[in-house]
Amino acid sequence: MIWKWLGALLLFPVQMLYLVVKAAVCLVLPPRLRDLSRDNVLVTGGGRGIGRHLAREFARRGARKIILWGRTEKCLKETTEEIRMMGTECHYFICDVGNREEVYRQAKAVREKVGDITILVNNAAVVHGKSLMDSDDDALLKSQHINTLGQFWTTKAFLPRMLELQNGHIVCLNSVLALSAIPGAIDYCTSKASSFAFMESLTLGLLDCPGVNATTVLPFHTSTEMFQGMRIRFPSLFPPLKPETVARRTVEAVQMNQAFLLLPWTMHVLVILKSILPQAALEEIHKFSGSYTCMNTFKGRT
Repeated sequence: MIWKWLGALLLFPVQMLYLVVKAAVCLVLPPRLRDLSRDNVLVTGGGRGIGRHLAREFARRGARKIILWGRTEKCLKETTEEIRMMGTECHYFICDVGNREEVYRQAKAVREKVGDITILVNNAAVVHGKSLMDSDDDALLKSQHINTLGQFWTTKAFLPRMLELQNGHIVCLNSVLALSAIPGAIDYCTSKASSFAFMESLTLGLLDCPGVNATTVLPFHTSTEMFQGMRIRFPSLFPPLKPETVARRTVEAVQMNQAFLLLPWTMHVLVILKSILPQAALEEIHKFSGSYTCMNTFKGRT
């Protein structure tokens, strides 16, 4: 038994070196992209913002069918008509992902009307942009229900069939705030950190499930209505991301089967600094960058 353990111990660094070299080679060589022509893609929060751009991008790259979920019919209808004009079959369903019974009911309706979902994009999210003491209790619960628990319900609704078909992909549009929180958005940061843990655990759990994978996208501040009014101290140095850029990079990550994607790449530096610098130094970075006060002018979606 001791020789078996010793062999595994000696083999481990060789495996690590192989995986690092393989990843480096993949960065240089053109990747083999997933063909989306047989995929039915469901996007939560698909009526506007990043969700609308995700629907466009999946349609542009040849997805078979696009299904949109959201709470506002006007936005869903407009996006659906736009996707159909692109030549892609599209359907929408009114669904609040924070409502467990509604998610399961509409998931059944989707399967009956459209067919099996092979790519689920958990994009729906809300932010109230207030401190803990200024937050309404119901508003705090709402953000946790939609941003975090909603992913539990949607994934439980569609993952079993993906596992049965050995064909599926779970996608989470998260936020870099899951890794580095800011004041003034305590509900959002908490829910996104929980969502990140959910996806990390799910991704590891799918390692032994052939044909089914997961992708978590963690973008920097994106210029959408949801974070309207948020101000970065050095916008020229740290410009907000365009939603179409986030959508494009997300679909590429799905096609390349990339587990985690930080946008932009400079966010990797933030993660490294947070792991090695003392708390006092991190606080000075937050003060210098203006993240302590960036939510002071927050207005949100009107």
